[in-house]
Amino acid sequence: MIEAILGLPVDKQIFYAVLGFSWTVYLWEAYLSYRQRRIYRSTTQVPPELGQIMDAETFQKSRLYQLDKSNFSFWSGLYSETEGTLILVLGGIPFLWSLAGTVSGRFGFGPEYEITQSLSFLTLATLFSAITGLPWSIYSTFVIEEKHGFNQQTLGFFLKDAMKKFAVTQCILLPVTSLLLYIIKIGGDYFFIYAWLFTLCVSLVLVTIYADYIAPLFDKFAPLPEGELKTDIETMAKSISFPLTKVYVVEGSKRSSHSNAYFYGFFKNKRIVLFDTLLEDYSPLNKTGEEQPENTESDDTASDPKVKPKNKKQGCNNSEILAVLGHELGHWKLGHTVKNIVISQMNSFLCFFLFAVLIGRRELFLAFGFHNSQPTLIGLMIIFQFIFSPYNELLSFCLTVLSRRFEFQADAFAMAMGKASQLYSALIKLNKDNLGFPVADWLFSMWHYSHPPLLERLRALGNVKQD
Repeated sequence: MIEAILGLPVDKQIFYAVLGFSWTVYLWEAYLSYRQRRIYRSTTQVPPELGQIMDAETFQKSRLYQLDKSNFSFWSGLYSETEGTLILVLGGIPFLWSLAGTVSGRFGFGPEYEITQSLSFLTLATLFSAITGLPWSIYSTFVIEEKHGFNQQTLGFFLKDAMKKFAVTQCILLPVTSLLLYIIKIGGDYFFIYAWLFTLCVSLVLVTIYADYIAPLFDKFAPLPEGELKTDIETMAKSISFPLTKVYVVEGSKRSSHSNAYFYGFFKNKRIVLFDTLLEDYSPLNKTGEEQPENTESDDTASDPKVKPKNKKQGCNNSEILAVLGHELGHWKLGHTVKNIVISQMNSFLCFFLFAVLIGRRELFLAFGFHNSQPTLIGLMIIFQFIFSPYNELLSFCLTVLSRRFEFQADAFAMAMGKASQLYSALIKLNKDNLGFPVADWLFSMWHYSHPPLLERLRALGNVKQD
């Protein structure tokens, strides 16, 4: 079979190599997921070493939740791979490009207006992706997440949110893409440098404005009220010279009961964002039996989210929140954020350079059904998505390994701040709140886990006596 493929024209060899590698990755991922599902099915009792960490009821809930998610991931992954294969085999990409040309032509833009046709293609492609992905997203949210008590949305809120996300994505994607294509066309022999600098500027701008202008379109952000927690956060930030300017609480409980925390901003303008579900004294999910405050937000959210009271308190107490933030600030102090940005930009520059080398190869376009034209946007898709896929898989694995290393270092930083005991208990609480399953297949976790498994993190923190 291999000899027969090698005897084919180069464009056919490229096509079958891309298709073969795509299915190889899928089968590898399916095998890893099978190994992990076997752990979910066979580990029905709390292992002895977890006896002091997780009760049998929570262990069983997390096992069933992760098993449902894994089964869903198998079917959605199979659908996605099959859909992608059919699109390639049946010539879906050149068909959509031709359709985009027809749409552009109806507005008076002929084939010479390649950037206009490219924007039509992008709009149609993202619309197709949104429509085909919607049933899977609905099932995940309203069946799996609902079944296990995480979903806080109504269907109306969910659909309104999906339409808003699509609109915001188009408002960002289309102008950025048009400028990028224009730069590539007029940039000459060194266009890859200008394209890389442009994408660098765009990414920095988006990171800067996201939390202030984009995220508030979807979630309500409010300053953390004055009090002991805010004072302690500001004191801790000052102790390590973190240039904190504001602390926000985001109303994540209207969407899900999962919890999170992060910081953002450049130079002397850093902000910390805490999900209300992370704060034991702040989360609406803990206000069992209390009348929920009237939502003063716009009609986008009024009466849509459904807050479900929980039997157990969710979130962390103030000292545990400080420990979690000590971990997050450790990423900043240890330069993890800067290192990730540098790695990302080095990779981006390399990819644009290789794109410049490969974009003139006609056989790449022939492989995907483009016999009479070589559109720049299609070249970007072919090279970045298909030709670079082996490199992308290797890079993703390396970044996963690096991320786990960074997580251990950030935990050690929080421990050096004297917060080992609080971080220990916070990790256990967050694992329970999010129904994380603490037992993992070694190969699955090595390939997928950007954060170390719970037991490994607790062992690294040492046998800290809990109150």
